[in-house]
Amino acid sequence: MAQSIVNTGKVLRQIVIGQIQSISEAQFDIQPKGFNNTIRWNAGHIIYWMDQYITLSFGLPSAIPAPYGTLFNSGTKPADWTIAPPSKEQLVDMLAEQLARLSELPADGLDKALRTPFEMGPFRFNTAGELFNFALMHEAIHLGVISSLMKASSGGEA
Repeated sequence: MAQSIVNTGKVLRQIVIGQIQSISEAQFDIQPKGFNNTIRWNAGHIIYWMDQYITLSFGLPSAIPAPYGTLFNSGTKPADWTIAPPSKEQLVDMLAEQLARLSELPADGLDKALRTPFEMGPFRFNTAGELFNFALMHEAIHLGVISSLMKASSGGEA
């Protein structure tokens, strides 16, 4: 069962990469009315938080550039950026690097207890598997937001 969770993560990431690659860079920084962020921010946010969840779940070191936290952590927004964000190509490369990293995750590690339970609002995650499953849900939610942003920024209905 644990290996199927990792495989689901790899399939999801392949879908995310395909979606991001299909979007023109011109659409990456459009923030349609009613949206809190942009496609670029959502792509970076996916990268940032998957890195955090892998680190928390498996004890592996971070594998992303330090500025990603400043740009893409929860509560950040492009309007507040004081440094240049990564290009579409850099984001796609980082998504692909994380996909390769997912292939190396020890599936048997999903049953292990976290050193410290991870709490987020009313949610509490006690095992690596619980947190990694949440990471996949989080990524899927932001994939949906990216799809909506894509439609809204091209004049289509979300």
